[in-house]
Amino acid sequence: MDRLSIYVDLLKRWQPAQNLVAPSTLSEIWRRHVADSAQVHFALPDARIWLDFGSGAGFPGLVTAILLMEKADSSGRVHLVESNQRKVSFLRTVIRETGCPAEVHAGRIEDVVARWQGPVDALSARALAPLADLCGYSVRFVQAGAVAIFHKGKNFREEIELASADWQLNLVERKSLIDPDSRLLVITGIEARRPTGKG
Repeated sequence: MDRLSIYVDLLKRWQPAQNLVAPSTLSEIWRRHVADSAQVHFALPDARIWLDFGSGAGFPGLVTAILLMEKADSSGRVHLVESNQRKVSFLRTVIRETGCPAEVHAGRIEDVVARWQGPVDALSARALAPLADLCGYSVRFVQAGAVAIFHKGKNFREEIELASADWQLNLVERKSLIDPDSRLLVITGIEARRPTGKG
């Protein structure tokens, strides 16, 4: 809780200049952002090496990293992928001030994924991109054994339907404990669908 409090205090200090979260959610930051993000770690408690796409203000990646510090072993690490340099600076400040096991990769997701080496247990993203795009970023990792978990809002069924046109998914919906209209989509299998045509 001490480290999460440091994180929230830093966010509130940086918010006026950086607009890290929607201003309307700032008064409910513990529920709307921290608790919502914590669901990711508790859904996959055994995952140690995380890749968090489009980390932004650090939800859920930084929350995951702080929660990993409660584990007895010290092998956990969260890799945060963010292209906005001001947000990169914020993420690195939180990592330094909390001592959480995280590392920022400054760059576009496509570029970071293309040059990635090393194991990944789990992937996360929150309020980032359509599910179809997230599948494209994640496919090589999931096929190697990682599990992807993505926050999705009330239009999650439409996103699943659209993504299913290009991807065959092994997917489970977990109802959000924070927002009953939202889901955490847990994906353990991704295969590209082959285009069908005559001739």
